[in-house]
Amino acid sequence: MRYKAILFDMDGTLLDTLTDMEDAVNHILFVHGWPLRTTEEVRAFVGNGARRLMERAVPPEVTGGDFETVLTEYRDWYQAHNCVATAPYPGIPALLAALAKTGIKTAVVSNKPDATTKTLAARFFPGLPAFGQRDDVPPKPAPDLVFRALETLGVDAADAIYVGDSEVDVATARNAGLPLAAVSWGFRGRRALAEAGAAVIVDTAAELLEVLR
Repeated sequence: MRYKAILFDMDGTLLDTLTDMEDAVNHILFVHGWPLRTTEEVRAFVGNGARRLMERAVPPEVTGGDFETVLTEYRDWYQAHNCVATAPYPGIPALLAALAKTGIKTAVVSNKPDATTKTLAARFFPGLPAFGQRDDVPPKPAPDLVFRALETLGVDAADAIYVGDSEVDVATARNAGLPLAAVSWGFRGRRALAEAGAAVIVDTAAELLEVLR
């Protein structure tokens, strides 16, 4: 086997979560009477966690304690409504099943809040270890979550690869010293990934499987 462990980003890599995130963002904006955001705006905002998503989505004058309240409202609403439209990308369940048969260890490393990451992983990929954003751990592209996942899996970084769909994932893999397999079906696309420095970019889950095993 080429790798002993594969770490996957969640949003835009394993799961198409954009619609539910957009709906949650716009629910909060609507409640407060602020301008709503388009799908493409939300697509551009995601990747750095819930805090950065909402910092980009709300009007610039929303700061301090007011922003912290809005952030909590978003997290609570999204946690309760994160499986309305969300679904795995085509071929992902079969990909994970094929990897499991080879004995390769897999896990999710996401900038989503830890509770939401674990909820979605358990819902769509039962048994898949999941590591999400926590207050005591820097978000990606810092490598801390990657290292924590590898430690839990009992695998050295030299034997692992990272899979993601955005410039944040390119930087995360680089910072952790892991090779990267980038996927074009997510939130950024092939051109943005290439510009961010991704050397390996695949367009389908079948292509990804050939790279990983």
